[in-house]
Amino acid sequence: MNLDSYQQGWVFWAFFIAFAIKMPIFPFHTWQPDTYTEAPTTGTMLLSGIMLKMGIYGVIRWLLPIVPQGVNDWICVVMILSVIGIIYASLIAFTQKDAKRLVAYSSIAHVGLIAAGIFAMSTQGLQGVMVQMLSHGINVIGLFFVLDIISSRLKTNKIEELGGLAKVAPKLAITFLIIVLGTVALPGTNGFIGEFLLLYGVYNYNMWLGIVAGLTIIFGAVYMLRMYQKVMLGTTNDLTIGFTDIKGTEKIVLYSICALIIVMGVYPKPIMNLSEASVQHLLEQIKLKGLN
Repeated sequence: MNLDSYQQGWVFWAFFIAFAIKMPIFPFHTWQPDTYTEAPTTGTMLLSGIMLKMGIYGVIRWLLPIVPQGVNDWICVVMILSVIGIIYASLIAFTQKDAKRLVAYSSIAHVGLIAAGIFAMSTQGLQGVMVQMLSHGINVIGLFFVLDIISSRLKTNKIEELGGLAKVAPKLAITFLIIVLGTVALPGTNGFIGEFLLLYGVYNYNMWLGIVAGLTIIFGAVYMLRMYQKVMLGTTNDLTIGFTDIKGTEKIVLYSICALIIVMGVYPKPIMNLSEASVQHLLEQIKLKGLN
C-alpha cells in the first residue's frame, strides 16, 4: 500500500518517537540519566552499550526505508533536535558531581551526534553511525566498568570525594586514560573515526549544524578530562589512600577494552569494508522509493 506524504508523516512520528525514547535523543532523554545512575552497573552497561543501539538500528532498518518521504519532510526538525541534544547534554555534563551521571550525559551527547549522522543521509554519515555505534559501546562499557571498580572499593562515585587514585592504582589510571581518550575522539583511538565521519556527514548536510555539532569534541574533552583529573590525579585523601589496583579479571576486561580502542583507531578498514555494502544498499533502496 502506497502512503502519501501526509500519511507518511504520521507514520514517521509514530516510529520516530518510540525510537528516540529508546536511543535517547532530546527531548525524549529524561529517563536516561536517572536510570544509568541508579541501576546496577551491569544493567547500566547493558543499557548503554547494547540496548540503546536498538533504537538506532530501528531508525536505520525500519524508519528510513518504510517512510522515505516522511523522513524527507521532517529531516530538518530531527537534525535540529539532535544538535540541540548534543549541546544541551554537554553543558549539563559540566555541572555533574557524580561521575556515573556525567558519563550518562556524555552518552546522550554522543547519541545525538549519531542521530544527526543518520539523518544527514550520506554515505559518510551512515558509515560513521556504524563505526560509532561499536566504538561508543566499547567506550561507555569501559567507563562504567572503571566507575564500578571505584564504587565497589570506595562506595562512592562522587567526584569531589575522590582524588589521587593514580598514585595508588597506576594500572587503573592508565587504562582509564585510554578509555577517556577514546571517548573524546583522540586521533588514533576508535572514537575519532566515527566522530570524524559523522561530523563530515552533518557538515555536508548543513555547514552551521556541522559547526555547532563539532562543539561536542571540545566540550567532551573538557568535562571528561576534568573528571579524570579530579578522580585520578592530585593527592590522595583519607578515603582513597587505601585503594587497591586492578587485578585478575579486572585486568583482562580493561586490557581487552583498551586493545580494541587502539586497534580500531589505528586500523578501522575491516569495519568500514564490512559496513560499506549495507550502507550503499540502504541509500539506493531509499532513493528508489523517492527520497531525493
